[in-house]
Amino acid sequence: MITVNGTPHQITNPEMKLSTWLREVLSLTGTKIGCDIGVCGSCTVLVDDLPLRACKLLLKNLEGKSALTIEGLALPDGSLHPIQQAFIDCGAIQCGFCTPGMVLSAYALLIKNPSPSRIQIRQAIKGNLCRCTGYQQIVDAVMAAAQRMRATNQDQ
Repeated sequence: MITVNGTPHQITNPEMKLSTWLREVLSLTGTKIGCDIGVCGSCTVLVDDLPLRACKLLLKNLEGKSALTIEGLALPDGSLHPIQQAFIDCGAIQCGFCTPGMVLSAYALLIKNPSPSRIQIRQAIKGNLCRCTGYQQIVDAVMAAAQRMRATNQDQ
């Protein structure tokens, strides 16, 4: 059993990669498969609140764990999470391929550290590669999201 975005699921193919299972079985296509060798970070999901590469994880190793994908980050009323909204507001959306992993890595940082420095943000997202442009707007978005989350005392 693995819980994805709050919903428990039976593991029927324990040798399948989490990234493939999310996309092909659960139709959660927000998790992208980029390099498929754990380098680019586009498949980043949170497993028990840790940002991990879904393309490197086999389902058999996730028994009893909880995963959060980009689809599970939206608020219960369907509105965007402050991090997602900050990415839009700050123009931190490039082609969109790396964005879900970036957002989840940022979320993992902000649930541990609600007031990160720009250096800490860069450290947290260093494993997420964006080939479209620089990281300035992404760092700006994470700073804005941190401020919004502190103001609303919102961690989810």
